[in-house]
Amino acid sequence: MKSRITISTIILLFIISFPAKAGGQDEIQKYYNNVAKEVKAANSPAEKREILNNSFTKMSQALKTVQSLPFISEKDRTGIEVLKVKIQEKQDELAGRNGFVRVPDTQLNSFSDYVVQDSEQAVTITISILALVLIAILILILI
Repeated sequence: MKSRITISTIILLFIISFPAKAGGQDEIQKYYNNVAKEVKAANSPAEKREILNNSFTKMSQALKTVQSLPFISEKDRTGIEVLKVKIQEKQDELAGRNGFVRVPDTQLNSFSDYVVQDSEQAVTITISILALVLIAILILILI
């Protein structure tokens, strides 16, 4: 029974992953675009920073969860690690930690746009379809 569930799950993941490449990537891009919209709609710099910081935290949690799954390839683990480092750097830049100059309050909207653009490029280059889909699903769950 356990092997039947495992095989069914694997087959389902493969079926989902083929048409979901665009879907998974689209979900991640929608997430970042929504974050940028929220940042631009926020009234104060403190709210903008909180929105950005929370988005980085959610993405880091999703990446960490996917990276720990036993069926994720070593190449994907490495790509996910690169993404985690980039997100941490953006979080550090936002807060002005670890040698980064803090993003000025007047540039938070532009910074959110930069995050969207940079993240879209990074996602398409470094991880496989399956990992991308899993990350998108986890982000939707965390929202």
